[in-house]
Amino acid sequence: MNRTSELKTLTVEELKQEELNLKKELFNLRFQQTTGEIENPMRIRQVRKDIARVYTIVSGKLKVKN
Repeated sequence: MNRTSELKTLTVEELKQEELNLKKELFNLRFQQTTGEIENPMRIRQVRKDIARVYTIVSGKLKVKN
């Protein structure tokens, strides 16, 4: 099962919590990048794409409700 199909099974509230977690992770990764401690710089791109996936799924679920 891929990441998108896992996210589609979550509720809007769970998706918003996932968004907060991803934003915190992105902040920490950027902080690590600035201090030169980052182990996997590609993770930043991956987290940004995951945040975009969450936004897309939430907007789709909200359109269906209205």
